[in-house]
Amino acid sequence: MARARHGSYIFQRSGSDNLWIKLRSPTGRIEKSLGTSDRREAEVIALPMIAKHKAALLAARPHLIWDRKFEPGEHAGPDGGKIVANERELIYLNHNGSYLRTEPNAVQMVVPPYPESSARAVVKFVRSLDDTPRPTAPTKNGDDAILESYLKRQNITGHFEREARATWALFKSLCDKPLKDADYADGRKLVEHFEAEGLKRATIEKKIGWLRAAVRQNMKTKNGLKFNPFSNVVSEPKPGDSMRRLPLDEADMKKIKRNVHRLSETDQLLLRLLAATGMRLSEAFEIDGEMKERGVRYVIVGKKTEQSLRRVPLPGCVLPYLPKVIKGRLFVTEHLDPPDMASKRLGKFLDDIGITDPRKVVHSLRHRAQDRLRAAECPEDIRWAILGHEERTVAAGYGEGFSLPVLRKWIDKIGF
Repeated sequence: MARARHGSYIFQRSGSDNLWIKLRSPTGRIEKSLGTSDRREAEVIALPMIAKHKAALLAARPHLIWDRKFEPGEHAGPDGGKIVANERELIYLNHNGSYLRTEPNAVQMVVPPYPESSARAVVKFVRSLDDTPRPTAPTKNGDDAILESYLKRQNITGHFEREARATWALFKSLCDKPLKDADYADGRKLVEHFEAEGLKRATIEKKIGWLRAAVRQNMKTKNGLKFNPFSNVVSEPKPGDSMRRLPLDEADMKKIKRNVHRLSETDQLLLRLLAATGMRLSEAFEIDGEMKERGVRYVIVGKKTEQSLRRVPLPGCVLPYLPKVIKGRLFVTEHLDPPDMASKRLGKFLDDIGITDPRKVVHSLRHRAQDRLRAAECPEDIRWAILGHEERTVAAGYGEGFSLPVLRKWIDKIGF
């Protein structure tokens, strides 16, 4: 039996490797092979057929419109009376000028469809497909293999795979040349296209980041490209392009708790750890083993900068989800940029569960932790000992030396 998603024009016919398009008309339906087994290519090929099909339906559909009975002003009425019309109403007066009644100054009119009837217009278009040469999939070349290799090696699937492929297809449509001949100006064409659509800098950076990473991976190979046309093509932030991040409030946390099961076990643990400790996303991927002091399990994070290096007790609300003893990396991944990939996954999770305010992102968990500690009246030096300093200050050394039981007492105030 043919398999198709509800509401989709594209389906997989049993016994055929290719995807097909189906279009319905009043006399039945027609099915036509799209000449490819790749859904993304099939969608591109089918798009003009679907658009023309919908246009034929719309053009052949009768339209209801409203028109005025009388233009605004005074008009002669029945029996020597008068009709006073405005944009919305008709006021009827008798021959003495006395009020009679009010009616809407509108009449509903049915505008017939274009010359052909609905059935004939659609049938004509659908039948025309039989005379159309079979569509062919876009020819793949070595440049396509660069993206394919990157997606496979990094195990990128689902929403992110579709986004990467769509960005690549757009670039090919804007720049008709091999990647080895592409330069900075070609990369900027993609940026300018997204800017014309009104996308923000961060969104543009995310989309182009897929192509930049794919080319960067290829450049490391023996016969790889020598230049990355997607490097440094996104302009610096414009005034007002960045925004102040907001902490996630309790209503947001309730949504997260109700839906956290939708994440993989690894991302569930990552989300709980970020929420309950306030550590940065990159710091979670630094965890490489654990230690213990006076019965308190802890990890060391913030290794990249002196002001952020610290010991973080493992909160009680996270312990049930951790290994009995952390030996080696807590979060193991083959991605070139694990924090970036995790940020994309968790960001999409927040969007999917209804947390769509652009000021609320994964990093908002860190702001929430800061607010929770402040609300619990946690001393400032202990707050910084737990969260790490954003920049080098005199106070950066104040938190050194706090015992782990003291830090554990306060970090448990954050919770999940």
